[in-house]
Amino acid sequence: MPYATMPGHWLFGNFTQFQENPLALFSTARNYGDMVRLRFVYSYNYLLLHPDLIHEVLVAKAASVSKDRFIKNSLGVFIGQGLTMNEGESWKRQRKLIQPAFHAQRIARYADMMVQHTQAMITHWQNNNVHDIGQDMIRLTSGITSQTLFGTDISHEAKNIMALMDELQLLFRERTQTPAYPLWLPTDHNRRVKALTTKIDALVLGMVKARRISGEIDRGDLLSMLLMAQDDDGSGMDERQVRDETVTLFLAGNDTTYNALLWVWYLLSQNPAAEAKLQAELAAVLGGRLPTMADLPRLPYLEMIIKETLRLYPSAWAFVREATSDVEIGGMTFHKGATFTVSPYATHHDPRFFPQPEKFMPERFSAENEPTIPKYAYFPFGGGPRVCIGNAFAMMEMKLIVATIAQHFTLALASGHRVELEAYISLRPKYGMKMVVQERLNEKQPQPILV
Repeated sequence: MPYATMPGHWLFGNFTQFQENPLALFSTARNYGDMVRLRFVYSYNYLLLHPDLIHEVLVAKAASVSKDRFIKNSLGVFIGQGLTMNEGESWKRQRKLIQPAFHAQRIARYADMMVQHTQAMITHWQNNNVHDIGQDMIRLTSGITSQTLFGTDISHEAKNIMALMDELQLLFRERTQTPAYPLWLPTDHNRRVKALTTKIDALVLGMVKARRISGEIDRGDLLSMLLMAQDDDGSGMDERQVRDETVTLFLAGNDTTYNALLWVWYLLSQNPAAEAKLQAELAAVLGGRLPTMADLPRLPYLEMIIKETLRLYPSAWAFVREATSDVEIGGMTFHKGATFTVSPYATHHDPRFFPQPEKFMPERFSAENEPTIPKYAYFPFGGGPRVCIGNAFAMMEMKLIVATIAQHFTLALASGHRVELEAYISLRPKYGMKMVVQERLNEKQPQPILV
């Protein structure tokens, strides 16, 4: 398959277009074909838009590509060599170590805790109050993640966590759009990077330190696995490895999940028919009680809503890969060092695979319709060996949170609030998400789970 070349500036190529609006650039590229060459000043990147090409680079040829060096340099300075940035044998070892924490049987144990955290949060909501739902969701997801995976609840740090994530997003974008000078140079950007990593370490390593001080290393959670891990020679992870994995799983898990939840509430507020259908399903299945893990298979419309939300607003809006050796993609041979981008956002909005792609239609993911979607036309969690390790955890968390809150409240977009996409590390609302929480009247109120 021959590639097409995207028109651009004679000197900067498509770099300025990318800076201004990468989502628009990727979407416009569809007009030129399924494999489009982009130029960023002096370097080239091949945007792959067809599901077959996406499957090739993420799955079939995964052994011949790795994370792009540019992304590693831009994001790795913050999160280190955790699972997201790691490669080769070290990545395989870490993946094998962490995988058991996300097995279906283990994450099922987290369900009641997720519901309890959600119920505790909304007891403080008052009818018709305006909320920054981003603050609420980050408080909720940070509490759930820290307690289920690391054995401690740091939801009280929600404001600090939100500030850290906002600064991380901003600094990451700066590093992708301006020259990234060596960190030892005392530039303003580098000083801010170092200050942020210090704050991240203080927050996340505090969980590790508290565990070590307690003397209770093995609680059966993810942090226990990291602290007790041993290589074949009997040596364990050093402090840096523990830090990198903890930071990666805590920050990455929170950022993607809480952003997705913001878009769920926004879309429901804009689509009252879908919201009413969800309410009918929750009433029929739950009858006013709190949801459990066992209920989820009987809430198909809830799952359809979340899947359609992730189609429209995938938190991870692009993945970049670099050829580690000569590789054939789409029938063409690319030399070592060639870079490829696949964009869930661009492909999820392709009318060939999703008619009326801008319309919120949860029914796309019904039992009848979902099998007709081409493989890798929909891939919000990536794919292949590097598929998101926490995808099942995230889906369960989102479903339980939405089912719990939706029985108590309807969320309406605050009057005059502007909603605009912003593509940094994740796809987020540029001005946050201010919503009015409206208590549902004459409904049976879910009762607490007894544990």
